[in-house]
Amino acid sequence: QVQLVESGGGLVQAGGSLRLSCAAAGRSLSNYAMGWFRQAPGKEREFVCGVSQGGGTTYYIDSVRGRFNISRDNAKNTVALQMNGLKPEDTAVYYCAAAITLLPPTQYKYWGQGTQVTVSS
Repeated sequence: QVQLVESGGGLVQAGGSLRLSCAAAGRSLSNYAMGWFRQAPGKEREFVCGVSQGGGTTYYIDSVRGRFNISRDNAKNTVALQMNGLKPEDTAVYYCAAAITLLPPTQYKYWGQGTQVTVSS
């Protein structure tokens, strides 16, 4: 099975940046599409962005497009989420996930434990 671990979360001021990382333990991610989800307190989990197996195709929801960037390094078996221009509404627990296809978001099957991102105003 695929075991995913996120890191890089923390507390930042509005307008700041964070870089989240997702590492796989014991199995290659080369054959998986990868995505990032987030869940704010009292709200449902939300798909944020995804990247195809080879890294050539990406998708972002409108609220983060232009601010967030998802990338992957299959040689290092890692996935990253660079977040710039952070806003208080970005505050959530962020989860790394793996799937066979990039879309739809309902097909993601493997999940990390999540990392907290808090943006102060």
